[in-house]
Amino acid sequence: MYLLIIILYNENYVREILKKFLEIDVRGATLIRSKGMASLLSEEVPIFTSLRRMFEETNLGENYTIFSAIKTEETLNKATEAVLEIVKDIDKPGTGIMIVVPVIKIYGLAQKF
Repeated sequence: MYLLIIILYNENYVREILKKFLEIDVRGATLIRSKGMASLLSEEVPIFTSLRRMFEETNLGENYTIFSAIKTEETLNKATEAVLEIVKDIDKPGTGIMIVVPVIKIYGLAQKF
């Protein structure tokens, strides 16, 4: 079992990814609006305000974080491929981050998961 975490800086990708997840048997996901450290600190700490100007090409505002517990490696591979297909170049600054974490146990999900 795996936990797929996707942090996106562009809201336009979110719905497309979630729709694709339905097609590839990803049975659920949680979406939260989030804010990165640089964005938060740039509002409060003067030195980070200066650094923010250096990164104006990237989105330092609101992010969208998707969490999804995925049962099989096959489904995980389909999900990560779908994200990369939609987002294109996730390594480009200001695009997003995708993380996969192995899960040892999970509680609170339906038995059919």
